[in-house]
Amino acid sequence: MICCTDTIAVAIAMNSYQHSRAASRFKETLRMSEESVHLKHIRLLLARSPEFPNGSEHHGYEFNAPLDADGHIDAPAWQKVRDRCTVRRFWAGEQDETGLLMHKPGGAEHARWVFDYDESSDEDDEAGYRFASHAFNVGEYVSIRDEDGEMHTFQVISVEPI
Repeated sequence: MICCTDTIAVAIAMNSYQHSRAASRFKETLRMSEESVHLKHIRLLLARSPEFPNGSEHHGYEFNAPLDADGHIDAPAWQKVRDRCTVRRFWAGEQDETGLLMHKPGGAEHARWVFDYDESSDEDDEAGYRFASHAFNVGEYVSIRDEDGEMHTFQVISVEPI
């Protein structure tokens, strides 16, 4: 004979089991959706310029971004993993700066990609020139306007999966 407390215990156990399975499925779906984002680690080095005729391996950026199959930054995918889209700026003679890749309103493309080192201020933002239309493939060139308004050209040195 099954008593009432046994029935309740079985119901609680079944509910707990179903809840843990649902939680596991949710976590797996979340993990798979993040994995389906093609997050890449991109390294840019300063290209040739009058100041650096051979370019410079001591001036550049390393950042993480989701790229589509053609190497363009994938804005919808970025929204899923924006907290993982970090940037490190290294510049000879200066302390490294770290921040986030952000998608902000404005610019010729009605939105612009910037490296943001301080969320409370736009003064330190460094804007990528037409980053939305540039492919981040090894050997390509991109330009970035630094916080002082100077435009610098960089070569994509590496693009590695994370």
